[in-house]
Amino acid sequence: MIILVGYATVEGQTRKVVEAVATAIEAAGDRALLFDVSSGGEYAVAHPEAAILCAPVHAARYPAAFTAFAKQEAAWLNTVPTALISLSLLIRSEFEEEREEAAHYPDTLLETSGWKPGMIHHAAGALRYTEYDFFKRWIIRRMAEHENAPTDVSRDHEFTDWKALSAFVAEFLASAKA
Repeated sequence: MIILVGYATVEGQTRKVVEAVATAIEAAGDRALLFDVSSGGEYAVAHPEAAILCAPVHAARYPAAFTAFAKQEAAWLNTVPTALISLSLLIRSEFEEEREEAAHYPDTLLETSGWKPGMIHHAAGALRYTEYDFFKRWIIRRMAEHENAPTDVSRDHEFTDWKALSAFVAEFLASAKA
């Protein structure tokens, strides 16, 4: 089975996630076609047999290129098995209302695009302090303090649950082949 793994990334964690997704797909004997939807290009296979799309949420929104891709490809996406992987730091919040908010981030995307993925997985992203400029590092650190998240800006902090992600991909593959 050829599976499109489409993504948009802002700080690089989403790329790391889709590489793990692609590795799991290939390990299961299928073919993963990685495609950065922000590239403006077209994927090489006309019609993959399934798709997993992945994007981060920043300021309660997905990247514009990702939203545009989901909207443009919704008709096709709705004819094959699909899944959405949504990355957000709020999904790991200690506050229930913030986790609830993060769980609903896909709602607007799906309503405006018309895409109806069969499965959705929420994954926590990362704090990439070492890559932020001074101003962004200062703002993110203040937000992290509010969340009781790591505030050591001398290194990056990753929160993605790789076992849960792997289990999700396995579940998706089983469902797509059923």
